[in-house]
Amino acid sequence: MTTQNLLVELFVEELPPKALQKLGDAFATVLGDQLKAQGLASAASVVTPFASPRRLAAHVSAVADKAADKAVQQKLMPVTVGLDASGNATPALLKKLQALGADVSNPAAAVAALKRAQDGKAEALFYDSVVPGATLQAGLQKALDEAIAKLPIPKVMSYQLETDCELPGWTSVNFVRPAHGLVALHGSTVVPVKALGLTAGNSTQGHRFEAAVSPVVLADADSYAATLQKDGAVIASFAERKAEIARQLAAAAAKVGNGARPIEDEALLDEVTALVERPNVVICQFEEQFLGVPQECLILTMKANQKYFPLLDAAGKLTNKFLVVSNISPEDTSFVTGGNERVVRPRLADAKFFFDQDRKKTLASRVEGLSKVVYHNKLGTQGERVERVRAIAKAIATQLGDAALVADADQAALLAKTDLVTDMVGEFPELQGIMGGYYALNDGLGETVANAIEDHYKPRFAGDALPRNTAGVVVALADKLETLVGMFGIGNLPTGDRDPFALRRHALGVIRMLVEKDLPLDLNALLAGAVPAFGDKITDASAQLADFIYDRLAGSLREQGYSAQEVDAVLALRPQRLALVEKQLAAVRAFAALPEAPALAAANKRVGNILKKAEVEGPVDAHVNPALLQEQAEKDLFTALQRFVPEANAQFDAGDYTASLQTLAVLRAPVDAFFDDVMVNAEQMDLRLNRQGLLKTLHEAMNRVADLSRLAA
Repeated sequence: MTTQNLLVELFVEELPPKALQKLGDAFATVLGDQLKAQGLASAASVVTPFASPRRLAAHVSAVADKAADKAVQQKLMPVTVGLDASGNATPALLKKLQALGADVSNPAAAVAALKRAQDGKAEALFYDSVVPGATLQAGLQKALDEAIAKLPIPKVMSYQLETDCELPGWTSVNFVRPAHGLVALHGSTVVPVKALGLTAGNSTQGHRFEAAVSPVVLADADSYAATLQKDGAVIASFAERKAEIARQLAAAAAKVGNGARPIEDEALLDEVTALVERPNVVICQFEEQFLGVPQECLILTMKANQKYFPLLDAAGKLTNKFLVVSNISPEDTSFVTGGNERVVRPRLADAKFFFDQDRKKTLASRVEGLSKVVYHNKLGTQGERVERVRAIAKAIATQLGDAALVADADQAALLAKTDLVTDMVGEFPELQGIMGGYYALNDGLGETVANAIEDHYKPRFAGDALPRNTAGVVVALADKLETLVGMFGIGNLPTGDRDPFALRRHALGVIRMLVEKDLPLDLNALLAGAVPAFGDKITDASAQLADFIYDRLAGSLREQGYSAQEVDAVLALRPQRLALVEKQLAAVRAFAALPEAPALAAANKRVGNILKKAEVEGPVDAHVNPALLQEQAEKDLFTALQRFVPEANAQFDAGDYTASLQTLAVLRAPVDAFFDDVMVNAEQMDLRLNRQGLLKTLHEAMNRVADLSRLAA
């Protein structure tokens, strides 16, 4: 058995750029996995993906021309079924052996070749055979079929193939794009596999316009990338092409000078990498008059519509220069430069026109127009939504600040959605909020309100910045709470992967603002306070929504490195001030490291179970009558509680949760002694209630920071 490197390429028409990298990786991964599963490649074989606008390919190292034969033992049937009383083969056994390809011309010899072994309670017959290893052609055919079938194709298209002369007519093929070529090389040998109506060969096509030869003939599997680059003017590797584009963008920006740098956008870089086969970056520019338009508008139109890379100066301001990644490399690039500059000019002119037109009307004059924009069929219009956000924002601002904050937050909440009815946001929905901020400044509303309007959607995504000022935080909180309370109130909840109203993101946004801005707001009060703004449009789902938010918080904390046990212990108490949760977690972690922690956690769990059973008959009062304390162990525990709980409570009230728990760690000895020496459920009712009260006092003292029973193993 010899091994050589394998190259498989599928040459197609232009693939969807946003899916290209995923398609390339999936094609190579499945192909490699299938070859390994069949024993044609080993675990040590390296699979290298290639993906360009017109090809998907994979290079697999050390692929055998034939897989090793495999010894297989197969259970046939119980001995009582396969052999008669004389030990001869039954018709059922002979039929089974014949189906497996065994020689049954001599039944006695066939039976003698079988093995007998215990299988559960019965003895069974087993047949040993050798399964021939797959040939490369058969194995690669199976792997190729599987790789094509499992491609994560965003949208399948159907096209027709003309069949051969023996079967005149047309055959329908379903694939991501029409395929025109197939290469399969094992070393320098063509493997004649078939796919999508094509038979594999050793030639492919290069760049549409700049290939040195056509077709590009590949000498062997290992020369694929180099030959394609030299003769076909194509960089086949997605990763290499992306790195080359990044290098050229940086070089072009350096050539412009003055600290210029291309805008950072990984998604745009990936998309452009999927659009070109041999990148060539050229520098273009537009008229400086367009810089009077907000740079977000210009950047978005250049990126989204033209796939250009705008250039920023050292201060992060947009310049009138931009970079184009061309797919051709002519000696004279003036035609490329001039063409792209002509194309972008009308786009920028449109943006300038929208900006100029929008500024002719104030945001305040657009408020009425929101009453004509439907938000949700059960929750009314955007105008009604604005009034709800205002009511929620006013309540929050009243808790956080003075009359000035209430006024700023109310004005920002009133105007925050008005840019939805502007021409600019109608053309570029991604600019909602951002344009509202610019138009607020144009209306003379001041930076506080303008920033609050711009920031009220923040955080828009994981890692996004929070609103810059308190008014912005208030309106952003109110906006997200309105969405959450409203959607939960009408039963419109996220399910599985579906979350059309981004409720998970809104919940995380609420959490981040409460935590990172250290807001003195109780979560339950915040949710309940938002409900009245909806009138009779919703039912109160605050409890369900609170669970949803705590679930998001738990996930976020686990991602930050806290253990599930630590998070569970703190969140079991449903802490209302989310800003304090991380301090509670730190205290729990420090407590868990103490030698007394395991015993106290176990005791706490035991106390909780005792109280749970006791409270079936009625609530247990955390009250202790010292005169009813009989056993020395219960007296000692009461004395320890009297001495240390006030100190721990003072530390808790001062926010020193770590010290509070560590102070209570001294209770380990008296608690252990109590459970060793004292019968809690005494027959005498007054003694029983007094001891339950003692445990209730202990339980309340121990579980102010976290439910310590959750730390028990």
